[in-house]
Amino acid sequence: MNSDTRQAAAGHTSSPRAVLAALGANLGIAVSKFVAFVVTGSASMLAEAVHSVADSGNQLLLLIGKTRSRREETEQHQFGFGAERYVYGFVVAIVMFVVGSAFSVFEGVRRLTHPGEVVSPVVAFAVLGVAMVLEAYSFRTAVRESNRSRGQSTWRAFIRTAKAPELPTVLLEDLAALIGLGFALLGVLLTEITGNDRWDGAGSVAIGILLGCVAAVLAVEMKSLLIGESASPGMQRAIVSAIEEVPRIERVIHLRTLHVGPDSVLVAAKVAVSRGDTAESIAAAIDDAERRVRAAAPMAGLIYLEPDLYSEAKLDTADPAVRAARRAE
Repeated sequence: MNSDTRQAAAGHTSSPRAVLAALGANLGIAVSKFVAFVVTGSASMLAEAVHSVADSGNQLLLLIGKTRSRREETEQHQFGFGAERYVYGFVVAIVMFVVGSAFSVFEGVRRLTHPGEVVSPVVAFAVLGVAMVLEAYSFRTAVRESNRSRGQSTWRAFIRTAKAPELPTVLLEDLAALIGLGFALLGVLLTEITGNDRWDGAGSVAIGILLGCVAAVLAVEMKSLLIGESASPGMQRAIVSAIEEVPRIERVIHLRTLHVGPDSVLVAAKVAVSRGDTAESIAAAIDDAERRVRAAAPMAGLIYLEPDLYSEAKLDTADPAVRAARRAE
């Protein structure tokens, strides 16, 4: 199994530790921020409190999606419910935009046009300091869990290519939370230094814009997964190599893969068999190929191989996995 294949497998079997850590941190932070808002009247504190509530709801949604995706396939859903995790991931992006971003911008604009006095800023500073510590712990947990599956990939590539939505979502949420806390702290601090309460509203607007950007990134990635993404290039190459190791299969003519869920890949390929082979020998070769593919790519749970006779006209030279196999010859 190559490094890309191992990375994919590890990424989808990770524990929900990062999500649970984020949920626990956000619930505690939300309560403390609401108390601080009641005491101080700070718009930035209210925006951060709503942000933490939205994040807590998002982590619950991710856990529900992961649980529901494990249901057995039914007559109506014959490929199972693995893609339900993507649905819940997309809902998370919507919640983050509507509840977190839109509310924060609205509250910030309201405070910019109708400034309100921030009282007891020391309370706000104390709560924000504690929240930063808790969010940093949650973020560290998410980073540690992600490092187990991202391999040598950059963080940007990991978020763009990960097939399981939980870790990238928690990573982006925690990063946005830390930056948002910085905006809130800066807003309250500038309000205290200048005596201009509009800085507090500006902090709320900045938090809303930040959450909107994160929500947009999550929505784009979840949309791509919902439409259907192929297996990683490394996994596709491993599949082609496994099939072409079978003595009675000459080569792969074309290959198509599809993630029907983070933990399951559908494999469909047309393979060239020897002329004059009997149906029995072809069937045995196909069975052998399926066993080899499952050994090379354990997530390949659904495999459909169509035997055919080879000709240059049939070879799918546009298929990256097939091209890679041809270069290796």
